[in-house]
Formats: sequence, structure tokens, C-alpha cells
Amino acid sequence: MREETKEKTAVPGTGGAELLQNPLGTEPVRGLLLQFAVPSIVAMLVGSLYNIVDQFFIGRSIGELGKAATNFSFPLCISWVAMALLFGIGGASAFNISMGRGEPGKAVSYLGNAAVMLFGCGVVLCTVTLVFLEPLLRFFGSPDNVLNYAKTYTGIAALGFPFLILTTGGGHLIRADGRPKISMLCNLAGALINVVLDALFVFGFRMGMAGAAAATIAGQIISGVMTVYFLRRCRTVTILREHLKIRREIVVRIMSLGTAPFSNQVAMMLVQIVMNKSLKYYGSVSAYGEAIPIACAGIITKVNQVFLSFIIGISQGLQPITSFNYGARQYRRVREAYRSAVACGFFIALSAFCLFQFAPRQIISIFGNGSEEYYMFAVRYFHIYLFCTFINFLQPISSNFFTSIGKPKRGTFLSLTRQILFLLPLLLLLPRWMGMDGIMYAGPVADASAGLAALVMVGQELRRKEYQEMQKKVVSGD
Repeated sequence: MREETKEKTAVPGTGGAELLQNPLGTEPVRGLLLQFAVPSIVAMLVGSLYNIVDQFFIGRSIGELGKAATNFSFPLCISWVAMALLFGIGGASAFNISMGRGEPGKAVSYLGNAAVMLFGCGVVLCTVTLVFLEPLLRFFGSPDNVLNYAKTYTGIAALGFPFLILTTGGGHLIRADGRPKISMLCNLAGALINVVLDALFVFGFRMGMAGAAAATIAGQIISGVMTVYFLRRCRTVTILREHLKIRREIVVRIMSLGTAPFSNQVAMMLVQIVMNKSLKYYGSVSAYGEAIPIACAGIITKVNQVFLSFIIGISQGLQPITSFNYGARQYRRVREAYRSAVACGFFIALSAFCLFQFAPRQIISIFGNGSEEYYMFAVRYFHIYLFCTFINFLQPISSNFFTSIGKPKRGTFLSLTRQILFLLPLLLLLPRWMGMDGIMYAGPVADASAGLAALVMVGQELRRKEYQEMQKKVVSGD
């Protein structure tokens, strides 16, 4: 990789301290957001692609039971994403804030400790999953006729957790180092391998669920190896062996900044478990039966993850810009970056809303055929559960915004609004009166409430910073 020329300059807010010039503090904000967000979106789409591709091949070769089986591994998927975000976004935020403050010596320790924790958490999650595989799947709501499919798929896929967590979280660290395209490349390579091997194993060798899972972990291992390679060759700092030694204060700081995205994923896992159990119970007493609601909801959840990949990718592209400039006390650039991210998020959310409302049957048909009841349920679920998609950009972007400026408590609270404060109680209460419809209507009510909370909290934060800047100008006589 070509080594770029680096100049030393004083950065506002560092007391005149010298540090390597960083384009995060000097280049136009909108250009930076595009530069960082696009690779982040691609990386997120690649993560969603792992599930989508498996769902496609399994649906085409096995049918509704196979599609339902992958849905019960989804809580575990959310678990590894949670670990990746805890140490990936936490480490990246701590690194960029320290660099903005002119503390590169401290910043590099955040990268090293985060990388070690990412791989270690993957090993732990893999071990727990393999030891308690069947009890976990039953707890997640798997019916007896789906259990064997779920055990086969999840038991093999779990072997890739250490590499998958390292790749996902390590991508945030590489992006924080100013190399978003490299982060995208690591994820993209694994996804392409997964697609090719999925077709070969599932259709060519007729390995079914085992083939889909084996293809997935093969791609994850390749991506993990690439991530380690590029982390050893950072652009702005050099990670040495001493930076890999776990230090309590470093890990605590990383975890505090990663708590918001981590909490959001854990909340998603809890909601998914409740959702699976509710769909199983209320489906069994409806005309659809158990399998159809679970299979449809699983596909629609993964399709919605594709939309959220764009939104989360924007929020992740926003992170290094806001973290660095907040550390350097360039608050005007922080506000500009957030508003630009929100504008992009609204355009994408509105586009997704139109797609979900006007082409649900076409979307669900991609994943294989089904009965007329299957299509009826899927279309209705799309129309109702995802009705407030047009506002779903506010909460993820705003939650990550608070994390990136070093305010994890606010970010954590906001990350829990949709899943824990609103959606989970609604999933428990509404179906008691409305049956299956109660599950569907819980979605838009929770989405609208979380979006409103995000709007209020960020509005207060931005006005507070504007007031502080005005006070400083008055004191300085400007």
C-alpha cells in the first residue's frame, strides 16, 4: 500500500499540540460522509448477504421448513453482531476521539485491545453455542419439525463465529484508521466466496443445510484472515505486541462507548426470541399454522436488515467524522455531519417504504414458492409491520451519534427505545387482544415512538452545543 505524505499541524481543541494532519478535521464534511458511508453500507450489505444468500439457496432446495430453521439461528447471529459492535464501534470511537485530542500513543492501545477482545468473544460464543445447541434452539422457539434442520445449520455456522466477529468489528477499526475501502474489501471477499460455495455445496453436492452453513464459514475465515493482515498495517499508527496486552482501563473505556450498539443488538435478540414464540403460538391457533408465520417473518426480517444495512452504514460512516471533530472541539462540523447523515437516511428510508408497500409479493417470491396462504400472510406482514419504515432512520443514526461523541449513556438509552421500551411490551400485550394482528401492529407503533424520542434528544444536544459556542464568542468578544 502506498504510504501517504503526512504533515504535522495544530488542531483546534488540542491546545496547540502537534499531531499528524487528519482529513477528518479539514476536508468537506459531505465528501467525507460519502467517502466513509459508502464502503460501510457495502460492508453491512455483505453481512446481510450471508443470511439472504443462505435463505435463498435453502428455500429453493429444502422449502418452508428449511427457511424457518435459519430463523432460529438469528438470535445467535444477533449475538455475534452485538459482540462485534461492542468492541468494534467502541474501539473505533475511542481511537478517533483520542486522535482528535492529539493522543496517538493512547489511541493505538484501543485498536490492539479491541482486536483481541473481538476474537476472544468469538471463541466464547462458539463454545457456548456448541455445548448448549439444542437447549438454545428450543429456547429460541424451534418446533420439533424444524429442530433437526436448525441444529445442522447452526452447529456448523457456529464454528465461524470467531472469524465473523473479528471481521465485523475489525472493519470498524480499519475504517477508524481512515481506510473504509479496505474494510469493505475484507467483508466483500468473504461474501463472494459464500455465494459461490453456496451454489456448489447446496445445488452441486446436494449438501442441504450443512452445505449452506459450510459455505458461510469458509467465507468468514477468509475475511478474518484479511482483517488481521490489514490491522497489522495501519496507516496512522503501528500496532505492536505491547498494544495487544489487555488493560482494564482501556477495555472499560471501549465497552462504555460500545454499549449503545451492543445493547441495541441484545434487545433485538430478546425481541426476536419473543417474536418467534409469539408467531409459533398465535400461528398454531390461526389458519396459517406454525411454519408459515415463522418462515415469512424470518424472510421479512432479513429483507428489512438489508434496508437497515444502508442506515447503519451511514451511521457508521458518520462515526469517525463526529468522533474526531468532537475530540478536536470542531462542533460546527459535528452538526453538519449529523444533518447530512439524517438527510441521506430519510431518502433511503422513504425509498424502502415505497418498495415494501408496493412490491411485497415480488420480494417474497425471490425466496422460493409457497402456498397462497403463505403469500397472503407475507404481504400483510410487509404492509403492517414495516409501515413506519420511512422514520426508521432516525433512531439508529442518532444512537450511534451519541456514542461517537463520547456520550454512551444517552446512546444506550436511545438504542433501547424501540426494542425494549416500546416493541417488547407491545409484542406481549397487543396479541392478547388482537391475535396475530397484534404482532404486526406492534412494529409501526414502536418505530414511530423511537423516531420521535431520537428527534427530541438530538435536537436538545445540538441546541446545547450551539448555545455554548455563542457564549464562547461573547466571552472572547468575537
